[in-house]
Amino acid sequence: MLPLSSCNSLIPVAPRQPACPGKVRFLQNRNQRCPEPAAGAGSTSGPSTRLLSGAWGLITPTVLLCLLLFSAGCRNQHKTVGPVYGNKAPAGPSTVLHFAVHPLYNPAKMITAYQPLMDYLNKRMNGIQFILEASRDYQRYEKKIEARQPEILLPNPLQTIKAMKAGYRVIAFAGDPADFKGLFIVRKDGGIRVPGDLRGKAVSYPSPTALAACIMPEYYLHIHGIDVKTEIKSLFVGSQESSIMNVYLKKTAAGATWPPPWRTFQKDHPAESAELEAIWETRSLISNSVMIRNDIPGEIGKQLQDQLSTLSATEEGRKVLSGMETLYFKAATDADYSIVETYIRRFEKEVHKIESL
Repeated sequence: MLPLSSCNSLIPVAPRQPACPGKVRFLQNRNQRCPEPAAGAGSTSGPSTRLLSGAWGLITPTVLLCLLLFSAGCRNQHKTVGPVYGNKAPAGPSTVLHFAVHPLYNPAKMITAYQPLMDYLNKRMNGIQFILEASRDYQRYEKKIEARQPEILLPNPLQTIKAMKAGYRVIAFAGDPADFKGLFIVRKDGGIRVPGDLRGKAVSYPSPTALAACIMPEYYLHIHGIDVKTEIKSLFVGSQESSIMNVYLKKTAAGATWPPPWRTFQKDHPAESAELEAIWETRSLISNSVMIRNDIPGEIGKQLQDQLSTLSATEEGRKVLSGMETLYFKAATDADYSIVETYIRRFEKEVHKIESL
């Protein structure tokens, strides 16, 4: 048997012709055609074609069969034999859990702050994939809770009470409870020095259901003698950052927020924040919760609780916490949020009913 390297020597081959007779050209697009030969130009069926035709006429059927077999061997000699390896092993089956954080920031900032937590959990909880879910505003977020869409929540304490009724349970709280308090941001040149200076002026809030950044500040104004329903104009602007920016832009005389977004604003917007100050703060309550939907297996909730509770024990975990402006997570239950229900009852009795409750 002839070696495969000699296969080509048995087959008469016509000389290679250029794509366009006369000279080689690059076609600018797939629809471009070679120009038709000029009248009288030589035909492509020249001497080399006739030679090839004559050569094939000399080949017997037996020789032709051999040539075909050798030709098949030539075509297959570079084929890879054995297993083909990809860049990575195919992913096995996993449980996908959507981790929905209430609108502390705009969606882009939310990803920057909380995606490292998703990455951290995904590396440590085998068979589970956490996907961060941001919401444009409080109303959209609360509709997701009512519809029981996300498997995991990080809501504010008021939303925590609502989520319990929708079929979620608390597994942790996020951050130092002493940090959960309302702040009033004003311009340094705005002339606001005491709560009474806000009478007849506009105050910005993220949402009527923002506990630390609306309800608690409203209660602060109430105990300082201001009727928040008639003596100020309340503007609900959708996010913590917007509440602060409305003050900077002089659209409102004061804006309500709470410490983590205010610290983030100072880092991200040093020039703007230099013209602002936090002039008053409310008393503290209890911080945001982490909740899991009741139909998620208990062992997953326990794993998540353990991972969150030990974040502050490692350098990597502390870096994740720092990006979220959160000191730590601590195990908690529904019972820890009973103080919120007491606070809300007092607020609604003394000030006004809360929207969407």
